[in-house]
Amino acid sequence: MPDPDHRAGLFPALLKHWRGQRGLSQLDLALTADVSARHVSFLETGRSRPSPEMVLRLAAALGIPLRQVNAMLRAAGHDPIYDEAGDALPVGVLDALSLLKTHHEPYPLIVVDRTYRVLDVNRGALAVLGAVLGGGSPDGRQDPVDPATIVALGLNLARLTFDPDGARPHLANFDEVGPQLLWRIQREAFADPDDGEMHALLEELMAMPTVEPDWRHVDLSVPSDPALVLHLRRDDLDLRFLTMVTAFQVPQNVAVEHLRIETWFPYDDATTEACRRLAPVGPEPGGR
Repeated sequence: MPDPDHRAGLFPALLKHWRGQRGLSQLDLALTADVSARHVSFLETGRSRPSPEMVLRLAAALGIPLRQVNAMLRAAGHDPIYDEAGDALPVGVLDALSLLKTHHEPYPLIVVDRTYRVLDVNRGALAVLGAVLGGGSPDGRQDPVDPATIVALGLNLARLTFDPDGARPHLANFDEVGPQLLWRIQREAFADPDDGEMHALLEELMAMPTVEPDWRHVDLSVPSDPALVLHLRRDDLDLRFLTMVTAFQVPQNVAVEHLRIETWFPYDDATTEACRRLAPVGPEPGGR
């Protein structure tokens, strides 16, 4: 069990830090977590030591990521409870993703992590990305690729969107999609100030020549759109998708919490027919 003595003052500092990040007063946090404001004050000054249950209650009220909840538990002298073992996903989650991929054919479905690194795709996504980016596959080769190869390529959906040598030339409505995606990433980075990878991605995107100056400042009072229309165009191919991002609710595993599922729905009949032509329904290459 972690030794609370050498961490004296760390939990109070973390609690105060996250409360400040969420813009809450001690009274606001107390009301949200259903505890007394006096107790919150005692926790922030170190006069009281929280139980594991109290740490979890406060973390839930503050919407703290699971990785940081574990850090708060350690700081309070308790064992972490959420699995942080690498990027391994539970079998049940993998089975659910496989089912989603299959049932969404022939339309694209892309699984990414919190930094938009591509973890998995279905056949529809392979076909559309290959057709739009050229060469019959996302990495420019003539031969079709399977999902395992996509992961090995290290593709990042956010970088691909803003890259002048990537998808940017083929995004007909980049002026709409670009700022929305950038602002979403800014919000996600602000939500976890200690996530170095997310902040590094944001800095990299901000430095790209395709980012307009007035996109660099997000208005946090305006909610992020849950769905966007993506208009892709290359030569005679003209595709429009309604894209939605979903996540697992109440995850008990850090890797699962980081999963994002990008589901693309055809926005018109022409896109529906194009997807059926590009990715005829059949056995999934490299599938489970």
